[in-house]
Amino acid sequence: MIPLVTGEDALRRMFAALTEHTFQVDLGVADPALTDYLVEMLVRFTRGDTVYKYRDSEGRRINEVADLLQEADQRHAKPKREILRHIGDYTLFWCGVYPEALSRLKSCDRKDHLIDYERTGRHSYFMASAFDEEPYGEEAPVLRRLSEDYEMCRFGLSKVREEMDRLPGDMTETS
Repeated sequence: MIPLVTGEDALRRMFAALTEHTFQVDLGVADPALTDYLVEMLVRFTRGDTVYKYRDSEGRRINEVADLLQEADQRHAKPKREILRHIGDYTLFWCGVYPEALSRLKSCDRKDHLIDYERTGRHSYFMASAFDEEPYGEEAPVLRRLSEDYEMCRFGLSKVREEMDRLPGDMTETS
C-alpha cells in the first residue's frame, strides 16, 4: 500500500531538501538538529494561525514583537519559554525568509518600530534555551545554537528563499 502524502508532508520534504542543501553544501554547516528545527519552523509558519498564535487577554491576535515580549514577561515556566521560542522563530522567519516585510512590520506607526528584530530574536532564543530540563532538554542546545548563530541562520534562510523563488510557480503554490 502506498502511504498517503499530505500537502504538509510535501512541503516538509521540499523545505528539507532546500534547507539541507543550503546549510550543508553552500554554508558548510552539517548540523542535522539545526536544519531539522529550521525545516519544522518553515512548515509551522506556512500556517497563519501558527505565525500569530498568541492572543492578548481580550482574545485579539498578538502580531507585534513588542506585545509578545510583554506577554512573555507576564508568564512563567513553559508558557514563557514557548513565547520566547516563538519570538526567536518569528523574528528569524521575517528577517531571513521575508525581509521585504520588515518595513511594514516595523513601520513608524507600530510598536515594533524601534525593536531590533535580530538582537531580540537572538536574545529570545538564548532565554528559551535556558529551559533545559525535560521535556526541553533535547531542544535547548538547538535554541542556544540559533542564538549564537542567528545571523548565519538568517543568511541561510535567505538563501533557502532564493532557491524557493527559483522553483517553478506551481511547486510553491498551495491550494
